[in-house]
Amino acid sequence: MNPKVKTILTVVIVLVIAFLVALPKLDIFSEDSGTNATAVAASAPGTVKAVPVNAVVVEPKRLSDQIQVTGAVLANESLEIRSEISGKVTGIHFQEGQEVKRGALLVTINDEELRAQLEKLKYTRKLREDMEYRQRLLLEKEAISQEEYDQALTELNTSAADIKVLEAQIDRSQIRAPFDGVIGLRYVSTGSYISPQTIIATFSNIDPAKVEFSVPGRYSNDIKVDDEVEFRTDASDDIFLGKIYAIDPMLDPATRTLKMRAISPNQDRRLLPGQFARISLTLNREDDALMVPTQAVIPELNGHKVFVAKQGTVEERKVQVGIRTNKDVEIASGLSQQDTVVTSGILQIKSGSPVDITLTE
Repeated sequence: MNPKVKTILTVVIVLVIAFLVALPKLDIFSEDSGTNATAVAASAPGTVKAVPVNAVVVEPKRLSDQIQVTGAVLANESLEIRSEISGKVTGIHFQEGQEVKRGALLVTINDEELRAQLEKLKYTRKLREDMEYRQRLLLEKEAISQEEYDQALTELNTSAADIKVLEAQIDRSQIRAPFDGVIGLRYVSTGSYISPQTIIATFSNIDPAKVEFSVPGRYSNDIKVDDEVEFRTDASDDIFLGKIYAIDPMLDPATRTLKMRAISPNQDRRLLPGQFARISLTLNREDDALMVPTQAVIPELNGHKVFVAKQGTVEERKVQVGIRTNKDVEIASGLSQQDTVVTSGILQIKSGSPVDITLTE
């Protein structure tokens, strides 16, 4: 080898060895090295930032499953006062708005002709009674035939029947209250000629009052006679209480609803027939229901789940839901008392995520 070339190679090799020895001390890659170290440290499990979430502690609560429906107030008994016969009104024996008892005389209709006919029939009956008596004596002496006596007896019985018919017609000329109640507005005056089609006045009993309403058919097995209801009317925000006393035995085929009626005390007459009623009906009550806010429950293909916080992290918990209210959902199974259920930040967490919990009520 040429001595000159050999000298050059020797110098190059010495320089390379010197550079390699000095490289660690030059700090050329210090910035990149620091960045990589920070990235590695940040990716370590122990340094992941906790997600701030709100949560509630599950406590047993009293739960009432209620449905809200609308209905109407009805009178306990109600009718239009009409006459069974035609004639002139000779007397009106009530005041509008007056309370009357059952059997009280309300209206009288002219019955002079009927009473005259009744008096005539009574004279005829007396004559036929005398005739029947004489015929009976003759029959006992065998002076007449049985047929002749039977004819006299029949005439007597016919007179008695005719008298009963007239007495019934005279009785219909006096209109009496069929039950305790209140007279409404009247539409005739003394001297008016009326017929069975003429409305004389309205008459009703409103103590107690009735409330009629319908509920969806799916609740038909949950409601029974004697269940209590609460309701309000347009005239008052006060809550009235009633009790179901009758349920229709079949659903309305057009609306698929079940009609029923409740009865409510009305001594102060604050409930008036025709009023609109908003009814609240309690179906089931549970004293120790576990309730969570609606937003805490996550629907899934095969059910529902919630996130439960425990020792700074969260875990998924499969749950079975029950009754829903406006704000909460009943958890029938899957949770226990004192479990801490996450209610916010749900989209940012998964099972095992660290969380920073703020308890809410």
